[in-house]
Amino acid sequence: MKPWIPFAALALALSPLAVVHPVRVAGHSMEPTLHSGDLRWVLRAWACPAPRRGEVWVVAGPDGEAVKRVLGLPGETVAWDGPDLRVDGRTLDEPWVAHPERGGDGTQACGGGYLMLGDNRPASRDGREWGPLPLGALRGRVL
Repeated sequence: MKPWIPFAALALALSPLAVVHPVRVAGHSMEPTLHSGDLRWVLRAWACPAPRRGEVWVVAGPDGEAVKRVLGLPGETVAWDGPDLRVDGRTLDEPWVAHPERGGDGTQACGGGYLMLGDNRPASRDGREWGPLPLGALRGRVL
């Protein structure tokens, strides 16, 4: 057998991981959509179209990698007052949120970035603290 054949076979077997890779969810910030310990496949950012509102992405946040939902897009302003989230003044329908934040308010201009929030708002450290993240901080879209 030619010596390069095992290496070629291994490269061919691992090539799908260059596009899609597994990620284990850590923490409760995305409940009930995702639970701590869930294993999900992630399409790497370079293979994805631009993020859209409502998609779930793996991001490089200030506390390390996290799984969050895209809610604010570049150029938008997001405001929250208790359970209500408004994008450019329009209340956003969020069927994925089972545990809305009951207290607190704030406003965040996205500028050129993306505002990422967890679905379990009371238990989520997210864009309300971090601010918007640049496109380069979005690592991949959860499938």
